[in-house]
Amino acid sequence: MKDWKKFAVLAAVFLVAYFLPLGNEKVRASILEAFRLLQWYALHHTLACVVPAMFIAGAISTFLSQAAVMRYLGPNANRPLAYTVASVAGVILAVCSCSVLPMFAGIYTIGAGLGPASAFLYSGPAINVMAIFLSARVLGLDLGVARAVGAVVFAFVIGLAMAVLFRRSEKKRAETAIQMPEAEPSPRPLWKTALFFLAMILFLVFSDWYNTNDVAITMDDGTVLQANVRYSTRDAVDIQAYEADGRLGPEIRRLDRANIADIAPEAGFVTTVHRHKWYLAGAMGLAVLAMVWRWFRREEVNQWMQATWDFGLMIVPLLFVGVFVTGFVGGLIPEKAVAGLVGGNGILSNFVASFVGMIWYFATLTEIPIVEMLTRLGMGKGPALALLLAGPALSLPSILVIYKVVGAKKTLAFCLLAVVMSTLVGWLFGMLVS
Repeated sequence: MKDWKKFAVLAAVFLVAYFLPLGNEKVRASILEAFRLLQWYALHHTLACVVPAMFIAGAISTFLSQAAVMRYLGPNANRPLAYTVASVAGVILAVCSCSVLPMFAGIYTIGAGLGPASAFLYSGPAINVMAIFLSARVLGLDLGVARAVGAVVFAFVIGLAMAVLFRRSEKKRAETAIQMPEAEPSPRPLWKTALFFLAMILFLVFSDWYNTNDVAITMDDGTVLQANVRYSTRDAVDIQAYEADGRLGPEIRRLDRANIADIAPEAGFVTTVHRHKWYLAGAMGLAVLAMVWRWFRREEVNQWMQATWDFGLMIVPLLFVGVFVTGFVGGLIPEKAVAGLVGGNGILSNFVASFVGMIWYFATLTEIPIVEMLTRLGMGKGPALALLLAGPALSLPSILVIYKVVGAKKTLAFCLLAVVMSTLVGWLFGMLVS
């Protein structure tokens, strides 16, 4: 079976290389956009969030007791407690869909039930207090409240639905886990392990601290632009400029860094923390190192590093491939074309918004200016909510990783649940507010 999968991948790469019309200007531009998005991801997300998440995942699989995970998040755990904990995880983490994946893989690998793990997988990037607040401020109170309520409810419902759909395989998995020999008791008291994980999670929170990306850009000629940065690479910055009415303009402009004199972030608490995030993350990192030095044995640290390396080999290549493909497709299908398919509030427009949200990669908070631009181009409020519910929790890179962790059937079910529920809720919301 594995050989057939490898053959399918090689065949797909061969067919793309054989038939890709490199003479087409749009295709060449899309390839460049793919590399731009990949560079942006490498600059702003790989070291800041994916790598710390890998270390946390490795620590989960190495230092957390399987019995404890089974007790609180396993298939037979107390359901209200398990799903509540999993469904509000995003309030603490506030990370994008790619960053939550290593932790999802870690807790699922050592015995967490598919239901609670799926609820955690959805809630991690979806229930983001800052994103919900900005959604209300920028897109309207109705959308902000609907997003907050929908995200919490979706985490519960998707988790429960996954547990019901795959109850037989989960039962076998739980029976297998029970038959495994008990792990040796931890050489540390619980408070030390809890403090160790808290410091690592805080490192991730600070290193991946969200940024509103609202800035004042001073050009070489003295012109000052109030704008929101969409993407930035080493040689260019893509922005949406604010118009006189205080709303983001629908056009995306690409500025050459050589023509920019200064980029000043908007003042505020979030921006202040973002400016000092590496000092805060560094303090947490030093705390982790001190705890490792004093509390952990060398063989434990070696096991942790090996588990982190294994997660990295499994996840990072898939993330890079997914981000590259997303950038390529985004170059072929401009957002104006998407806006033309999500006008009004029909089932089809809500489905398109949900599907686009499912495959697109949204870093934390970037979905808000994108949705605002699409609404300026004609997107209805129902499709806007559908995209906000499906988008942050899923992306093409995350789908590839979820498939690697849980398999094709469970990945398909998770994606279908997110898209179908987003479509229906968006449609009902659109009818309610129209």
